Amino acid sequence: MSNSFEQFQRARSTRDARFDGQFFVAVKTTKIFCRPICPATLPKEENVEYFTDVALALQAGYRPCLRCRPDSAPNSWAWQGTRTTFERALRLIEQGELQRNDLLQLAERLGVSDRYLRKLFAQQLGMSPKQYALYHQLMFAKQLIHHSGLSITDIGFASGFNSIRRFNDAFKKTLKLTPSELKREMHNVNNKQQVELSYRGAFDWRYMLDFYRQRAISGLESVDETTYQRKVILGDSLAWFKADFSFKPNKVLLEFELDDVTQLKQLVLQVRRMLDLDVDIDFIEQHLKSIEPELVIRSGIRIPGVWSTWEGGVRAILGQQVSIKAAITQLNLLVSTLQGEHPTHFPTASELAAADLSFLKMPQSRKETLKRFAQFILAEPNAELSQWLDLKGIGPWTVNYAALRGLSDPNRFLTGDLVVKKALQNFPKLTADNVSPFGSYATYHLWSHAG
Repeated sequence: MSNSFEQFQRARSTRDARFDGQFFVAVKTTKIFCRPICPATLPKEENVEYFTDVALALQAGYRPCLRCRPDSAPNSWAWQGTRTTFERALRLIEQGELQRNDLLQLAERLGVSDRYLRKLFAQQLGMSPKQYALYHQLMFAKQLIHHSGLSITDIGFASGFNSIRRFNDAFKKTLKLTPSELKREMHNVNNKQQVELSYRGAFDWRYMLDFYRQRAISGLESVDETTYQRKVILGDSLAWFKADFSFKPNKVLLEFELDDVTQLKQLVLQVRRMLDLDVDIDFIEQHLKSIEPELVIRSGIRIPGVWSTWEGGVRAILGQQVSIKAAITQLNLLVSTLQGEHPTHFPTASELAAADLSFLKMPQSRKETLKRFAQFILAEPNAELSQWLDLKGIGPWTVNYAALRGLSDPNRFLTGDLVVKKALQNFPKLTADNVSPFGSYATYHLWSHAG
């Protein structure tokens, strides 16, 4: 278990939300245990004990932190039996479900009573579903006022309010001033469809752009010296965005076009994940350097994500045992054949499942794997990635690559990758255990040595 505890120590130091629910941090001096994302001051390591389950911490005599609520962490024992319902409720509310329908309709969609749903939120968050929805709307609106050039009207609708009057009233009641009063305090605000996205630490965005450029889909993605742009499906509508990395220090300028402005929050969340803007990259690199001092030759390498795990899976299947150039050639052929010269989005599972893939220039077995994968995603859209391994033609490398780029999973050390295998000959001290929980970053740094 000592290796695991070392990994927990690294993970808690970053407060990375991707590790939330995987372990808990107990403080011997206070007898309190927390989630790794707790905002409290980090205790000294000699005063810390780690547990992989809430029940184990309770059995050891620790009490849960009232600030970070360990009982509400993903995968914790208190979620058993309610986890799926609560996760779905949070996701739907954050996507604006309570702006379109009432609480009773949301509960019916989840297969529970509205009374039970209110009780679940009270237990897990200490507030009602409507309060949760309102606070998310207002915080997102405040972010747009500070960091975008949208009009107050567009901000109101983008934040899920169906009238400007209700937006103004809710904003003033909660934040003690109106949206217009807050915006008047801002300087150099324009009317373009833009949002500023902040990040901390080093960012080798040129490496990220080069990575995207080498794997870009013609007509769908575009990369130049300072920007990355692409077309996507967001909700039930089309969208386009462009990320400009030369805007300001520690800022990415996100320009966008949305058919449905209410999808803006989801776009921002997706882009932040794709560009890996929330990671503590400096801490991760310090850890990797402590194992192999010569590994990090380019500081600030982050995970260049793709739009979805579905897209990551398709890219991985096409890339099995072939070069990047060969894989992207087939990917471009796939997209252009299914959507023509001017694609509007990455092909969906239903589009691919219905297609005759004989045009692809690759082994028949791989075409059959691609078809099976599309049919599986159609039947089980919320399946765990580990379930993909049950499909003939899909192995650990494919699943790990899809998780690496489609989920931006921080701990996918691709030891089965041919380039990684070759690079590891020069860095024999690197193992899956000692790079954990940052195996994905070790993978990218090894790739960077291949040029």
